[in-house]
Amino acid sequence: MISSLKFFKNAMIMILAAVGLFSCGPKAFIKGQYEDPLKENLLTDQWSETDMQIIVKELATSLIAHPRIVKAQTPPILMVTTLENKTSDHINPQSIMDMIRVELSQSGQVSFVDKEARQDVAAEHEYQQSGAVGKNQSSRGQQVGADLILNGRVDSIVQEAGKDKTVYYKVTLNMTDLRTNLVVWTNQKQIRKVFRKKRIGL
Repeated sequence: MISSLKFFKNAMIMILAAVGLFSCGPKAFIKGQYEDPLKENLLTDQWSETDMQIIVKELATSLIAHPRIVKAQTPPILMVTTLENKTSDHINPQSIMDMIRVELSQSGQVSFVDKEARQDVAAEHEYQQSGAVGKNQSSRGQQVGADLILNGRVDSIVQEAGKDKTVYYKVTLNMTDLRTNLVVWTNQKQIRKVFRKKRIGL
């Protein structure tokens, strides 16, 4: 009887030890759910999609309201170029500029030439003029050039004092007239987020 109790006690100790070992081990994200991508995200102090959405919306709205766009008889043709990332964060500048282009395009007040597609377009011209295509859709010299160029820069400042941390971002955009090289519109959007350190664990 004593031997059976001792065996049961030892077995329970081993089971509890195993449970404790697994509960303290590395954890994995094994269950998820869809969320509204426009829902505010302040999960960490890093650059987030919420930051990008706020900045893109305000800057695109400002640009569309500019007289150069509003008073144009035909939609001006824009070329979206580079956005310099001057921050220490892993920010994808192309993603920001893509969102700005989508916002502007949906307004119907501007048209775009695609700088990134130029190499593909040139290759397609060569192919169509090679004689392999029955009906040639390509005609050199008929492409439309840009009227305006859109570029900009992302800056940030991070400050920590005690348990408090502030993260500041500024995105500046410039629209330049290709004919005169004059900046005909410029604007910036600033955001600042405040975080407080919290002890994690027991």
